[in-house]
Amino acid sequence: MPHIAIISSSVRTGRHSHRVALYFKKFIEENNLGTAEILDLNEYQFPVFNERLKFQSNPSTQVLDFASKIKTADGIIIITPEYNGGYPAAIKNVVDLLYDEWFKKPIAISTVSDGVFGGTQVITSLQFSLWKIRAWTVPAMFPVPKVEESFDADGNATDKVRTDKRANAFVNELLWCIEAKKRMS
Repeated sequence: MPHIAIISSSVRTGRHSHRVALYFKKFIEENNLGTAEILDLNEYQFPVFNERLKFQSNPSTQVLDFASKIKTADGIIIITPEYNGGYPAAIKNVVDLLYDEWFKKPIAISTVSDGVFGGTQVITSLQFSLWKIRAWTVPAMFPVPKVEESFDADGNATDKVRTDKRANAFVNELLWCIEAKKRMS
């Protein structure tokens, strides 16, 4: 079974995007699609990095732990809110921290907003950053408009049937990419 790391990108007080991270962890495990763990950037509270991990002389155990979890995951789901048309500094910080760990790593992106567009304005800028460091971004998207109305605080979808149908297509695209990478390695 593949192991999927879910990056919860927001470190803001009162964040809502973490609800989607909780949902995907449950969805993957309840449907026996793989194992999943949430890498919550709010829990890590990383400082702003001034150098890539491979050039740091004395990285913290927390940084090494995060890097190891990215490297060993078969695939990644990034849950990112949209902040003024961009993505949070916390996700840019960890994307730029690593390099080799992202190489050909299948990554699916779910964008989230309180508005009606579901964070879709942010996807191309995040995809471009990941593409530049040679990650493999999955073509499927999972935008979540009006996240407060779509998921409760525990990550339960208010319209479970419709949300699960969309999530199934999204996760299956990631799983296809994970399998393709395994066959090509």
